[in-house]
Amino acid sequence: MPDTLLPAPAIEAALDNLPGWSVEGKELVKTYSFPTYLDGIHFVDRLAPVADKANHHPDLHIGWKKVKVALSTHSEGGITMLDVGLAQEAERLARNGDK
Repeated sequence: MPDTLLPAPAIEAALDNLPGWSVEGKELVKTYSFPTYLDGIHFVDRLAPVADKANHHPDLHIGWKKVKVALSTHSEGGITMLDVGLAQEAERLARNGDK
């Protein structure tokens, strides 16, 4: 079931394929850096519909040329496969844009 809390070994295994991501408390977290402020905004513009379609909404902190993405399944109280999947999508979007 995708909304079941992941045990620590499963989270660590997922992080092996998510460069730059880490665990902070009960969240998967990564701060992306962009060449310009608007590049960060465009990343959020691409990520938001993916998150909405999955009905799984990250906490996003937008700063100057940086976007921090924090993922947690609040209904479960921690990290689930929903978070890992959205982190993978964020990676894809950060690398490839809309492709």
